[in-house]
Amino acid sequence: MTAPMGLIVEDLRVTGPEGVLVRGAGFTLRPGEPLVLLGETGSGKSLLAQAVMGALPPGLRAEGRIVLAGRDLLPLPPRERRALWGRCIAMLPQEPWAALDPAMRAAPQVEEVDRLVHGRPAAEARRRTAARFRHLGLEGAGGRYPFQLSGGMNQRVALAATEAAGADLLIADEPTKGLDADLRDTAGRLLRAEAEAGRMLLVITHDVALARLLGGRAMVMLAGEVIEEGPLPDLLEAPRHDYTRRLVGAEPSRWAPWPRRAAGRMVVEARGLGKRLGGRELFGGLDLTVGEGEVVAIAGRSGCGKTTLGNLLLGLARPDAGMVRRGGQVGPLGLQKLYQDPLAAFAPSQPLGQGLAELCRRHGLAAGGVAALLPRLRLAPALLARRPSEVSGGELQRFGLLRALLLEPALLFADEATSRLDPLMQQEVMALLGEAAAERGTALLVVTHEAALAEKVAGRVVRLGAGGEAGAEGARPAPELAGQGI
Repeated sequence: MTAPMGLIVEDLRVTGPEGVLVRGAGFTLRPGEPLVLLGETGSGKSLLAQAVMGALPPGLRAEGRIVLAGRDLLPLPPRERRALWGRCIAMLPQEPWAALDPAMRAAPQVEEVDRLVHGRPAAEARRRTAARFRHLGLEGAGGRYPFQLSGGMNQRVALAATEAAGADLLIADEPTKGLDADLRDTAGRLLRAEAEAGRMLLVITHDVALARLLGGRAMVMLAGEVIEEGPLPDLLEAPRHDYTRRLVGAEPSRWAPWPRRAAGRMVVEARGLGKRLGGRELFGGLDLTVGEGEVVAIAGRSGCGKTTLGNLLLGLARPDAGMVRRGGQVGPLGLQKLYQDPLAAFAPSQPLGQGLAELCRRHGLAAGGVAALLPRLRLAPALLARRPSEVSGGELQRFGLLRALLLEPALLFADEATSRLDPLMQQEVMALLGEAAAERGTALLVVTHEAALAEKVAGRVVRLGAGGEAGAEGARPAPELAGQGI
């Protein structure tokens, strides 16, 4: 461990071609006391953390002072900054795809941290990894590749690898997105234990519940500036700034319920659907019909088969049993998906604006459609010139929604579409999806781990259990739905 001098950030500015993106940020992070960064997507939270890490996107630069254990990091050459990674500073990135090797099974990725960083024998590395996987509910996942795991499971594998590094400074960027409440609490306790063990912990999150669990101190960012800071949970219980009050008040549990709408013509129908994955049955004998303008939520724990069910309905995967058919009015582009990991859904080297322009040309769409949707999704036109890796996860998710809405789908499968968004933006994006369902008759299939969100927006909630029956509930019960969860 380094000397307990902590991390000191003074007058930090992040600048780029568009000007100043983070201005005047400063804080002191001491061992044992977590620091939580709260704020909307695009507010500069991740840029601040990337500046500390020394991993800013190309074209951006940091100014000011970042002092770790008495050493100013900003003047160091990039090679010396990278030499600190994994040993002095470890970062759990916002997208698990960015942290995991797609050609390597899950357990060996965590084991190699113990072997290569700490020099532990292979047998001890395997034992430590197995214990971490048990603690995070990943039994049986060690032999699978990342593409065989759900987004939430990949997030937990990345968390296990980051924890294994044992670095003095641990930075976690949205560590609980895509996790259900139980797993969120488990991950939160694990992170808090890292701080209690004497490490410095910097956590970026829009999850107010996680902030309460971690404790320590919090800073709220808006438009690149720190607008409020103070101890937790006091800051959340009595926020001084109007934005912080609105942020806390926008949690899904406080939303007004959406009006229940009668379903129109059938868009997609499943009968006797069954699927196995990794040697386990996700569900079997499942019947489900989704009609025009209907909002149906698929809820359940991470890894229970929610994404798999949606992929079967869209024809992106084949069932092991049963059949799926679509309504006669549904055209070739009528079924669209918002991906849980938006970075995996965009060409990495193509500017976002170029990709959208090609989409419009290919399908004969009006060029003005993009310009009309940008302000509704609170996306700055300047972002069109950036590549997917050069915008925040929340901004990229909104670009995914923009791309899907341009095609006016008959059914939109939103796979954890708001898990990367702060409560305010989450509420706005879900309202836009609700408008699409009401105005265009779009059927909306929402995958979520948030029980409150499912109950507020859906006419029916399909619950996939962990060892129990799958079922549906809501204003329009679906007695035809029955199946087995894992």
